[in-house]
Amino acid sequence: MTQHAYLMLIDGKLVPALSGEAAQSRDPYTGAVVGAYPDGAAEDVDLAVKAAVSAFESSGWATDVALRVRCLRSLADLIEARVTEFALLESSDNGKPIREVSGSIAKSPQWYRYAASVAETFPFTSPLGADPSVVSLTVREPYGVVGVQVPWNSPSVLLAQIASMCLAAGNTVVIKPSEMAPCSLLALAELFADAGFPNGVVNVVSGDGASVGAALCDHPDVARLAFTGGPQAGRIVAGKGAERLVPSTLELGGKSANLVFPDADLERAVEAIAAGILSSSGQSCVAGSRAVVHIDVFDEVRERVEAAVGGARVGDPRDPTTDVGPLISAAQCEYVAGLVESARVAGGRVVEAAGVRELGGNFYPPTVVSGVPADADIAQKEVFGPVLVCLPATSEAEAVRIANDTRYGLAAGVWTRDLSRAFRVSQRLHAGSVWVNQYRRTDPAFPFGGYGESGYGRVSGIDGFMEMTRVKSIQMKISDES
Repeated sequence: MTQHAYLMLIDGKLVPALSGEAAQSRDPYTGAVVGAYPDGAAEDVDLAVKAAVSAFESSGWATDVALRVRCLRSLADLIEARVTEFALLESSDNGKPIREVSGSIAKSPQWYRYAASVAETFPFTSPLGADPSVVSLTVREPYGVVGVQVPWNSPSVLLAQIASMCLAAGNTVVIKPSEMAPCSLLALAELFADAGFPNGVVNVVSGDGASVGAALCDHPDVARLAFTGGPQAGRIVAGKGAERLVPSTLELGGKSANLVFPDADLERAVEAIAAGILSSSGQSCVAGSRAVVHIDVFDEVRERVEAAVGGARVGDPRDPTTDVGPLISAAQCEYVAGLVESARVAGGRVVEAAGVRELGGNFYPPTVVSGVPADADIAQKEVFGPVLVCLPATSEAEAVRIANDTRYGLAAGVWTRDLSRAFRVSQRLHAGSVWVNQYRRTDPAFPFGGYGESGYGRVSGIDGFMEMTRVKSIQMKISDES
């Protein structure tokens, strides 16, 4: 791939950082430079926020629903026409297998189109009250400028999930891509003008979290925050918002479990469990990193999962047959290895895919761990790598207890042919999304978010749209008659 010098988007113009400083993004697979990008700072954020404020106040974006609908649909069309290009760039930037990236980017236009349809039909003004002498209304209004921080693992589709509803509701945005893999969002930024967005409605500022991220959270004209990332950084974002009494939407980590009962279709369950931990090389907040399996079928499921995970094709992320690519960095490999080794030292059974360590680089072998207690670090901490923990349960109640016994609450899967059990267990699980006899299905109409340290607030669906609006009550006296 030819190295490219990317630019930020501020007030409709592609610009370098005011300082002139630039940084490089490197391919986790080859180590080669993918592209240079502006190393922005607080002064760049200030320019972007001022542009967003001006666009919110004077471009008509906040009030012209038809304009918003037209731009969102046009953006979806433009992305759809360049899926192959964006997928190759994103795969090079974060190491995610091209087959998986292509699928997610091809699906991302659905979020923009769905958001457009919501805006087109949403009752922004609703009558209220029965007093004939008073006209009473509730009005849903945008906040203003929303600061959006997007992670490196699936930047294009995660931006679509968050920004689509921000924009559909009439907000303007300042977007910070992760410094770990910023290139695909900087490339995407070039499309907004072509899609007809007024200058300043969408701004993209690259740089690290300590400078650009902090400045975005601290800026007095940013009216709302939306952050996707880890719990530690999420706490910082929430704290900064709280200092200014600014609301936040936080989509953070997870330790999601698939619960497998004896009557389940084990073939389908095993296939989904393996896919749930191998997708994104396990570097996903919604990775199904635990399998809580009824004791009656535990040995069978564990052995079949070990075979499925161990048989994954690991290698070049640009090869369309690759299932698992490299981790994002050497530091992440070391972190994953440390958790697995602690489980091994404690007496756990560790089964890993053969031949992967010989590949070197940032590869970590797909691994299945069992024989550890449910409170072991490997079963409690977010690993962010292709490591699955299998845990036995003697009853439905114990399976639910184990699944709920973490600080997180993002997602869960339930595998059973008994629909009464499926519904009962789904209601008892502490998770924002529960999939029955499937795992990780996404749909722009369904809200997504978590409980506990998985964050709060929702993206997607009507709930995600409502989250990006605030309500105003208006009562107008029109008659002296009571």
